Amino acid sequence: MPARRILDNEEHLAVIEMVRDVVTNRLAPQVAKIEEARQFPQDAFRMLGEIGVPGMVYPEELGGAGMPTELYLQTLEEIGALWASVAVGVSVHTPSCFPLATFGTREQQQRWLPEMLGGTQVGAYSLSEAHAGSDPAALAMRARREGDSYVLNGSKAWVTNGGFADFDTVMARTSGEPGDGKGISCFLVPADTPGFSAGPPERKMGLTGSPTAALTFDDVRIPADQRIGEEGQGLKIALAALDSGRLGISACATGLAQGALDAAVDYAQERATFGQPIIEHQGLAFLLADMEAAVTSSRATMLAAARLKDLGEPFAEEASVAKLVTTDGAMKVTTDAVQVLGGAGYTRDFPVERYMREAKVMQIFEGTNQIQRMVIARHLHRDNSGPLRSSRT
Repeated sequence: MPARRILDNEEHLAVIEMVRDVVTNRLAPQVAKIEEARQFPQDAFRMLGEIGVPGMVYPEELGGAGMPTELYLQTLEEIGALWASVAVGVSVHTPSCFPLATFGTREQQQRWLPEMLGGTQVGAYSLSEAHAGSDPAALAMRARREGDSYVLNGSKAWVTNGGFADFDTVMARTSGEPGDGKGISCFLVPADTPGFSAGPPERKMGLTGSPTAALTFDDVRIPADQRIGEEGQGLKIALAALDSGRLGISACATGLAQGALDAAVDYAQERATFGQPIIEHQGLAFLLADMEAAVTSSRATMLAAARLKDLGEPFAEEASVAKLVTTDGAMKVTTDAVQVLGGAGYTRDFPVERYMREAKVMQIFEGTNQIQRMVIARHLHRDNSGPLRSSRT
């Protein structure tokens, strides 16, 4: 129970226990069946919506619960330890609301946020395109102003919750050419808008309960008041949302690694060779110890970044560090969990092979880990202020 070792606030502990109860008693029986069938776990999102998880981190005046990021990430970790597809879906929903909650007008917020944060809707976040993933300034999708409307044309790729979301936060070009980051704007597009469609879900190696799809915008006309922020502000909005999104994925990865470690320890305590449980063999015990060290380090890195965010301090670099450390850690821990279980770990009779498949994509989405290294290096080059640089943490 990792959360109990971190939290000392009774109200926050009660939230974690409530989430854990839903995860253990209501979600756990569904996981294997839905993942095997590659279905979208709509009921799981509804259950989490009932207890306020989707809006947890947003202010009460906007329809959220006003809880700290540190607590929200630990709820994602609890979900991710059992069902990464659902944790990732929630993690994507949260930054899909971020542009409206942070850059929207009061009128826009009052009109749309209550449902978005109230747990009755699922959101998607459309930034990437087939040739604009790691380089978002290269996006080509267009939004043309026509009187009191915008008309959107183009496509998006690799959209989590794509085809199942109730609304989509979309970045589109209102001026300039691909490569010009100043010509991008942000829009809110309801899923039932004419001309807006989704392709079939991608057939992925993991996260099979989390749909990923390409989206097509064919003369999609929306009112001008569904633009969020000013024209040309979209890339700034997108990058700010990604900083928060990276913390969410860090929590998903940490939870996934914790789930794999728990499964490996349980198996190692029950499986016996040469007359003793395999956890008592030094070679395996040391492997498990390294896995525990990786999970604990991931959690500490993630929460350090979250605390900066809660203090209102800059946290972009720390979010990239957390995303890098936690997702690389999850890949290592889940791979080692399969090794601990041996041949059994390679079968679908145990969940560790699924954990390993799920961990891989976490090194890729929300900015590949190669991109995270670039981001971190740029911060070091730009912000280095000498030996006291780390004192703010």
